[in-house]
Amino acid sequence: MTVIPLNRGWSHRRPLGPFAAADAATAAETPAHLPHDAMRDLPRSPQATSAGAMAYYPDAAVAYLRRLDVPGDWAGRIIHLEIEGAQRRSQVFVNDELVGNRQNGYARYLVELGPYLRYGATNELRIEVRTGEDSRWYSGAGLHRPVRLHVLPPVHVVPDGVTVRTLELDEDVATVEVQATVRNASPLTATRRVRTVLRGPDGEQVGVEDSPVTLIPGEQALVRQRFWLTDPDLWSPESPLLHTAEVTLDGEDPVTETFGVRTISVDPVRGLRINGDQVLLRGACVHHDNGPLGAAAIGRAEERRIELLKEAGFNALRASHNPFSTAMLEACDRLGMLVMDEAFDMWTRFKSVRDYALDFPQWWRQDLAAMIAKDRNHPSVILYSIGNEIIETGTPHGSRLARQLAEQVRELDPTRPVTNGVNAMLSVIDQAGEVIDPSVPLNEAGDVFNLVGSSEAATVRTEESSAVLDVVGFNYAETRYALDAERFPSRVIVGSETFAPKIGELWPLVLEHPHVIGDFTWTGWDYLGEVGIGATAYAEDPRAVAALEREYPYLTAWTGDLDLTGHRRPVSYYREIVFGLRQEPYLAVLRPEHRRHTITMQSPWAWSDSISSWTWPGFEGDWVQVEVYADADVVTLELDGAEVARAEVGARLPMLAELETVYQPGELVAIAWRDGAEVGRTVLRTAGEPRLDAEADRTVLWADDDDLAYVAIELRDTDGTLVTSADAERAVTVSVDGSAAVLAGMASARPSTEERFSDATWRTFDGRALAVLRPVEPGSVTVTVSAPGLEDVRLTLEVVAAG
Repeated sequence: MTVIPLNRGWSHRRPLGPFAAADAATAAETPAHLPHDAMRDLPRSPQATSAGAMAYYPDAAVAYLRRLDVPGDWAGRIIHLEIEGAQRRSQVFVNDELVGNRQNGYARYLVELGPYLRYGATNELRIEVRTGEDSRWYSGAGLHRPVRLHVLPPVHVVPDGVTVRTLELDEDVATVEVQATVRNASPLTATRRVRTVLRGPDGEQVGVEDSPVTLIPGEQALVRQRFWLTDPDLWSPESPLLHTAEVTLDGEDPVTETFGVRTISVDPVRGLRINGDQVLLRGACVHHDNGPLGAAAIGRAEERRIELLKEAGFNALRASHNPFSTAMLEACDRLGMLVMDEAFDMWTRFKSVRDYALDFPQWWRQDLAAMIAKDRNHPSVILYSIGNEIIETGTPHGSRLARQLAEQVRELDPTRPVTNGVNAMLSVIDQAGEVIDPSVPLNEAGDVFNLVGSSEAATVRTEESSAVLDVVGFNYAETRYALDAERFPSRVIVGSETFAPKIGELWPLVLEHPHVIGDFTWTGWDYLGEVGIGATAYAEDPRAVAALEREYPYLTAWTGDLDLTGHRRPVSYYREIVFGLRQEPYLAVLRPEHRRHTITMQSPWAWSDSISSWTWPGFEGDWVQVEVYADADVVTLELDGAEVARAEVGARLPMLAELETVYQPGELVAIAWRDGAEVGRTVLRTAGEPRLDAEADRTVLWADDDDLAYVAIELRDTDGTLVTSADAERAVTVSVDGSAAVLAGMASARPSTEERFSDATWRTFDGRALAVLRPVEPGSVTVTVSAPGLEDVRLTLEVVAAG
C-alpha cells in the first residue's frame, strides 16, 4: 500500500453552479495548505444567522480545487481518496463527476477514484462543503483535517484493515491478536502470504507470524495471527509505551499500525482498571478548534494541547462532541492521555435548525463504523460515547435507538466500554416544570440540573437507555452518584460533564464512590462559539447582555481551565490543588475595576472574574478581594512582610479562602496553614515598566504538513514579572522575513474582540498574545515582534527538510 499526503497544492473559492461555470477561469482562488479552515477568515457580524453559537461567523460554502497527475502505470490499481474531515455536507468531484459525498463534517471517509480518472494525464479534483446553522459551537468550514491518496495493488490489505487487540494480560505474558482484512480486486484467484512483524517501543522485533491466504476474485478474507509477548512493555497513562505491527503482503509496502499492549475493565466495585490497576479519570471536555488556526487540525497544534492539558493535571479528555482527529489521538497515545471517543451531539432531534439530525437516520451506522475503524488501534481510547445530551434517552423509542448504537459499537469493537453523556434534565425536559419554576432564570434557579436530574421522572425515563450502557455518563447530575448506588447497584457512572467551579465538591464524591470512575469538566480549554457562557456580566456595562449567549463581538465561550492561547487560568490551579497534585497555594485577585459593580449574569460555568496579579495602577488605597486556593485550614496574607488579612479555608468552596485587603504596590504573600503549621506559600509582586518578551516553543521545524512554532508574546518588567495592567496593554505586530515559514495565525485570550486571526497585529490581553508560524519549505526566517514604545524582539527559526 502506498499512502500519499495530499495537503498541498490546493486553492479554494466559492462553489460555482452551472450558470456561473463560465466564470470559473476568472473566479478568484486563494491558496490553501491543508488542514485548513476557510471560515476562520470570513467577516464576523452581529447579523450572522448562527449568532453567538458560531461566534458570529457567517454560513459558508467553499470549493477546494487541486490538480492531480495520475501516472499511466497506476491503471489497474485501486485508488482511494481519504478525507479525514470535511466540514460539512461534502461532495467530491473528479473531472466534474461526482464520486462520493458525506454529510458529517467529522467523519473520516474514503471514495474510490479509479473509474473516474484519466491515466497518464492531469485530473481535476474538487471538494465542495457547505455549512450553516448546523452547530452549537464554532465548527469551521472546509478540509479541516488531512487528505490522503491511497494507491493499492489489486490484492491488498483494505484501508483500516488492520486491527490489533490485547486479548489477555497475565503477570508476565500478553496475548495479542492482529487481524488483517485482505481483498482480491483482480480477475484471478490469488494466494498471498501475510507477514506480520511486531516491534516493541525500542523498535526491536518482538514477534513475527507468516501465513498464506487464498481469495477468489471479489473475495475479502480476515486473517488472524496471534502473538504471545513475554514480559511485555505495557501502555498506561504514566508509561505510554507503544508497539508497532507491520503487515506485508508478498513484499508490498507494509501497513504499519501503532498500538499499545493494555487491557480495560470496569465494574461497580473496583471502578475503571487499566492493566488491572485502578485509574480515576481527571477529565476535561474539549472542543475541536485550535484557536487562532480555527478548526484546522494541524498535528503540532493537537500535540501542544495534549502537552498543556496534561501539565495542568488532566489524564483524560472527552471528545466533545465529535471524534477527535487522528493527530490528536496520536498525541494522546504518545503522551499518555486517556480518551472518551464521542460520536454524536444529536440523534433524530435537532439542536440547531440544520444540524446532523436531518442526516442521522441515513448515516449513523456508517459514521459510527468510520469512527471505530479510525480509532480502534489507539490505546488512548478507553471509552466509546454514542452521544451527548440526547433528548431521546428519555423515551422508549430513543432507548431502542440507544441499544442499536451500543450493540453496533460492541460488534465492531468488543474491547472498550460504551457510554453516553446523559443530561437527565434534558431527557425529561417536558416534565421539568413539575420540578422547577421555568420562569426563574438559570443563574437564579439553584442547581436545577441536579434537581430535575435526580427526580423520579428522570430515574424512570432514563432507566432503559442507561441499561444498554457499560458506563452511564451523567452531565451535571452528581446527585445521582449516591442515589444510583442504591437504586442500580450494578451501574458504573462517569461524570461526563460537570461545572468547573464545583470540582471541590465533585472530586470527593468520585473518591467516595467506587462505582464512579471520574469527572470531566466543562471545559478544559476555552473555545470559539457558545460565546460568553463563562463570562461575567455587569449592570454598569451598557454593552453587556445578561444572557448565556453574550453580545457581539464576543468570540469565545470564556470558559475553560486553559484560555484560547493555552495559558492556565485560576480555576486550573484550583483544580490541581483539589486533585492533590499541587502543594503550593495559588493567589488570584478579582479585577478591582468591578468591585462596586453589580453582577447581572455569572452562569454555573463561570469562575470568578480574577487573575493572578498584584499590579493594579490607579487602585492604590482601594479595597480588593483576594482568593487563595489551598489544601489548608487557614490562609494569611502578608503585604511587604506585614499581615493584612486572615481567613478560614472552605467557607464558600472547599480549598478556597476569600480575603479583603487594601491595594498597595509591593509583595503580596499568601501563606497556608494546617493545624497551626505552615504548609505552603506563594508570592505576587507588583510589576514595573513593561518590556517586550517573545519566545518560540521550538526554533527548528520540519518542512511538513504537521509542524508549527508557537511564539509566546508577553509584557514583562526587568525582573520578569508579567505586566497585566490594562493601561500597559500594547498592539503587538509580528512580521516574518523569509519564505521558509508564514504567520499562520495570531490571537490573545480576550474573549470579546473584533480582531481577526489572520491579522499580524493583536492587542495583548492580561499582558499576553500568541503567534503561530507554519513551515513552508527548508530555510530560515527571522520573526520580528514589535510594539509601540518598546524595543523589538527578533527570533530566528530554522526549517529543515522532513525525513
